[in-house]
Amino acid sequence: MDLPKRKQIRLPEYDYSTPGAYFVTICTQNRKCILSDIVVGDGVLDVPNVRLSPYGEIVAETLREIEKTYSWLSLGHYVILPNHVHLLLRIEGNGPSRTPAPTNMDNGPSGTPAPTNETLPKLISTFKRFTNRRCGAKLWQRSYHGHVIRNENDYREIWEYIEGNPARWADDRYFAEQ
Repeated sequence: MDLPKRKQIRLPEYDYSTPGAYFVTICTQNRKCILSDIVVGDGVLDVPNVRLSPYGEIVAETLREIEKTYSWLSLGHYVILPNHVHLLLRIEGNGPSRTPAPTNMDNGPSGTPAPTNETLPKLISTFKRFTNRRCGAKLWQRSYHGHVIRNENDYREIWEYIEGNPARWADDRYFAEQ
């Protein structure tokens, strides 16, 4: 029996340890709304706000710790919605050591060496593993969506998208009744 192929989530032959900006969306397992609630109004203004759950607090704390731990990482902006997280991050300078292990030099599809130090996927894996361990539960689905930011306009549009996301929660493609 042939299993269906997994959808390719990254650009072929792109080295995800390359300095630059990235937009990442990570969804909870089965898109369960366990990270936060969107609360409209605070008694003064009717502006949607994110109220983090205990799991969401752990997610926020882990993001802050990861940014402090890795000097080459800058977390530009993020939002923790009920069932997913949007991250806008930068890999600065040379990122972590770019020297591949000698046993890790596979050839890519075009015969050129494949990227061996894929910083972004490893970072997301570390984030998921730490939050799962701290929460004592499997929070995340298997994959994530990543977008390589191509220019300043792209960066600004994504920043605004993240900023306005709580206000658009009911229209979000990841929306689920809470």
